[in-house]
Amino acid sequence: MKSKYILALGLTVAFGATQVAAQTCGGIYKVKRGDTLSQIADSQYKDAKKWSAIYRANIKKIGKSPNNIRLGAKYVLPCIDGMPQGLDGGKAATTASAPAKAAAVQVARKTSGGLSASPGPLKLLVADDYAPFLGRQSYHDGMIQDVVLTAFKNNPKVGAYKSYWINDWSAHLDPLLTDAIMDIGYPWLQPDCKSKPDAYRCQNFLFSDPMFEMLIMLFTNKNRPITYTEDSDLYGKTLCRPKGYYTHDLDKDGRNWMTNKKVKLEQPVTLADCFEMLQQGKVDAVAINEFTGRAKIKELGLQDDVEVIQSRPLSIEGLYVIVHKTHPNAKAIIDLVNDSLAKIKASGKYQKVIDDHLSKIWAEF
Repeated sequence: MKSKYILALGLTVAFGATQVAAQTCGGIYKVKRGDTLSQIADSQYKDAKKWSAIYRANIKKIGKSPNNIRLGAKYVLPCIDGMPQGLDGGKAATTASAPAKAAAVQVARKTSGGLSASPGPLKLLVADDYAPFLGRQSYHDGMIQDVVLTAFKNNPKVGAYKSYWINDWSAHLDPLLTDAIMDIGYPWLQPDCKSKPDAYRCQNFLFSDPMFEMLIMLFTNKNRPITYTEDSDLYGKTLCRPKGYYTHDLDKDGRNWMTNKKVKLEQPVTLADCFEMLQQGKVDAVAINEFTGRAKIKELGLQDDVEVIQSRPLSIEGLYVIVHKTHPNAKAIIDLVNDSLAKIKASGKYQKVIDDHLSKIWAEF
């Protein structure tokens, strides 16, 4: 079985992208009387739906509810598609052109060394079909791939590394990472390890700092709106999320919605099935990350029928790099990943990557 995956390793890496100068945008916005995040997004981005971009960038200040914004508070507004303009603290944005691809390039960094279970480059395990976060059909191979490669390229401590695209997601955790055939994998969600330390990933893997935090939102039928300001509002409701997707957020932080059967979960095969059930009144809401949900709504032509509950996200989930605990260099690798991420955050390169991807993502909606 292992030889099957070793022989199947396909390698694709991205060369450096050309940087094109863009106008100054983004910056600090001071909340005025009567402001809401939707109103701020409408005035600054000309698109009220982008309230979630403001919220995500200021979660620590705002808290669990997007409605809890304070008069006089100063929030960071990310640069999305050249907007907003004229704010204090705005910076010159750059837009990266699509990277050149190569079918069989051997290394992403032309140096020797690198932490690995065996001599040679660090092996990065990735797969397609997780847009917009990962996938060779996505911009720059996906947001998280762009973040990881940018972090590694800007950390002199990182040696050689290779990206291996293996589309059998079920094989990533075991055997590819379990047996150190690959060194690191991403992007993965982290279960609530505090309340459920026996969860498989908690027991067997080390997690990096989050590469990105996504909002898990509730998508509802405009003709059958539901209130969601506190967890008890969903008691007795039926949510939908496709089979095979994570469910840990429904029990974490003491919710125990699934454990105590406070909420019912339907799990059809596809996300399209969930939205069809929403239209038919078989479920009260579809629970999915905002990007995947908005993309599917557009694909199905449901923009006039489905809305996103803005009162609060269902959960906030990080996307992580993971290493199996039995890997001989597990701790050192995670430390290297975190150090690399910290460096590009301190330099501002991380936010440039995120802003660049958000501009592309929102343009598609």
